[in-house]
This record gives sequence, C-alpha cells and structure tokens, in this order.
Amino acid sequence: MNDLVRQAQMMQRKMSKLQEEMDERTVEATSGGGMVTVTATCSGKITALKIDPAAVDPQDVEMLQDLILAAINEAVKKGKDTAQSEMKGLTGGINIPGLI
Repeated sequence: MNDLVRQAQMMQRKMSKLQEEMDERTVEATSGGGMVTVTATCSGKITALKIDPAAVDPQDVEMLQDLILAAINEAVKKGKDTAQSEMKGLTGGINIPGLI
C-alpha cells in the first residue's frame, strides 16, 4: 500500500513539474504567409503578437482580424498538442482527460 502511495506522489510531482514546463515552453504560429505571428505558451497564454506593416490596411480591417485569429488559434492548438504529447510520455501513453 505504501508503495502505491509513493508512486502516486511521485507521479503528482512529475505532473506538477511538467505543468510548470508547459507554462514556460513556447510555440509559434503564423498566418497570411507570415504576415501575422503569434507566440504562446503550451499552457495557452499568448506572449507575443507580431504584425507585418503590410498586413495593416485600413480599408480591410476584417482581413487583419481573421489573420490574427487564425494565428492565435494555431498557436494555442500547437501548445495544446505539445502539452498532450509530453503528458502521454509521462503517463505511459494513457490519455487522462483534464490533466493539461
């Protein structure tokens, strides 16, 4: 029984460490052929947004909005995919919903 408790505590520490790593690790995504670039942590926090001045057209603000949203969504997806991949490595391939 003590062995099981020890294993659970060790897994909890590893998961906590992984969460901290995901809070710091970043991914990058672009849209519009590189006109908009978003950097996000693997835990979903947007940390940077770069917009090429050529993407700024006062006559077509909607296009810029679409490019920004596309880049944000892709960055968040990349981060989530990275975190899930790391978690699978930690859990031996077992998918435990809600951990990351």
